[in-house]
Amino acid sequence: MIPEGLQYTKDHEWVRVDGAELVVGITHHAQEALGDLTFVDLPKVGKTVKAHDSLSVVESHKAASDVYAPVAGTVAAANSALATEPERINRDPYGEGWICRLKDWDRNGLKTLLTPAQYTQFLAST
Repeated sequence: MIPEGLQYTKDHEWVRVDGAELVVGITHHAQEALGDLTFVDLPKVGKTVKAHDSLSVVESHKAASDVYAPVAGTVAAANSALATEPERINRDPYGEGWICRLKDWDRNGLKTLLTPAQYTQFLAST
């Protein structure tokens, strides 16, 4: 469940370049560890973040967890469907469960992210 074409963080976020924007979500591993999600605190459009700043919070019956910005940027859009259907992340973390889109993002920041093979290796070592 680690798709190609994405990059990953050690905090279990994924990113996909989509034109001028960067789509951000949490990995299958993260949503599975949290269990059934009950709430997503979406980032505000226009919020500027640095790499590793908290972007969002996802909550389940088990725990609440921050979603961190993989790179610096400005929130261009948030997945408003998650406000009423947080379970979209459980059902499809790499598709309809995306959390936000960043614009004006730091392209050099991508160099610090993990490839699918590196993320797989990281998971195996934890």
